[in-house]
Amino acid sequence: MTPLLVSTDDGLYCPTGDFHIDPWRPVERAILTHAHADHAVRGCHQYLAAATGEPVFRARLGADADITPLPYAQSLDHNGVRVSLHPAGHILGSAQVRFEHRGEVWVVSGDYKLAPDETCEPFESIRCHTFITESTFGLPIYRWPAQEQVFAEINAWWRANADVGRTSMIYGYALGKAQRLLAGLDVSIGPIYCHGAVELVNAAFRAAGVALPPTQHAVPMRGGTWAGTIIVAPPLALGTPWMRKFGEQSSALASGWMTIRGLRRRKAVDRGFVLSDHADWPSLLNAIVATGAERVGVTHGYTAVLVRWLHEQGKEAWIVPTRYEGEVNEVLPDQEASP
Repeated sequence: MTPLLVSTDDGLYCPTGDFHIDPWRPVERAILTHAHADHAVRGCHQYLAAATGEPVFRARLGADADITPLPYAQSLDHNGVRVSLHPAGHILGSAQVRFEHRGEVWVVSGDYKLAPDETCEPFESIRCHTFITESTFGLPIYRWPAQEQVFAEINAWWRANADVGRTSMIYGYALGKAQRLLAGLDVSIGPIYCHGAVELVNAAFRAAGVALPPTQHAVPMRGGTWAGTIIVAPPLALGTPWMRKFGEQSSALASGWMTIRGLRRRKAVDRGFVLSDHADWPSLLNAIVATGAERVGVTHGYTAVLVRWLHEQGKEAWIVPTRYEGEVNEVLPDQEASP
């Protein structure tokens, strides 16, 4: 019996349906779980992606890309395989891929989170026989604080900086994390500015109907003052000449990796806020159990730890090879060192 999904040199491939999911290099037919650069490769002949994220996918893949937008939960048949997309809660337009053939159901999660997020659709649990899950933060140490607590800390930090005339510089990925940060900021504290790469993505989110607070492009200016403002920028701007043009400032990084304080010191920022667009350890376990899956493939991150835990629970589990690194090295090609 031909398995519904196999690992190839191009990434995960469904032989019966003749399509790839998040291929590593250009292929004929690609189903995309989301628009981050390591999951949405340019150059494929045809793409299938969640309709709600179409503006973001087009910004990522180019105006000429052949993208078929598919509404969540709406299915289509390809070579006898029924395919549908379901919210993954990772970023705007992120999706889990459900595909079924002769009663056998597989789900590929892509990247996902169960925590609330005003800028994207919430995660939806899908029953299946086989579940392919990420494990970026697949260690028991990773347990996220409540989102309300994190945003209260971020706004208190910004307010304290504003009170003494400092600029607040907060770093988060330009696609997804930055918009989630913006949605949680208290606009009464002061003006909000964004690095050019973030502003480009903001436009795509607004085009998709996501409500974001008013923002302005952070362009260094002579004789201007940035005191009391907050600037949202991608991590690639850390340590560049661009960031040093905004006067006296306090810096912060928003990431799940900030759970480990030593990483904050290595990143040379003043504050670290634990805010991730991936599932933490309890959420990973809850998501897997909710699928009812008999078989679980684990990909990118701490795969061996999660596979061992699943074996202890009596489940069939294995490591799915991948080139993806998850949140740690997500790099956007349109990020700029200096807007």
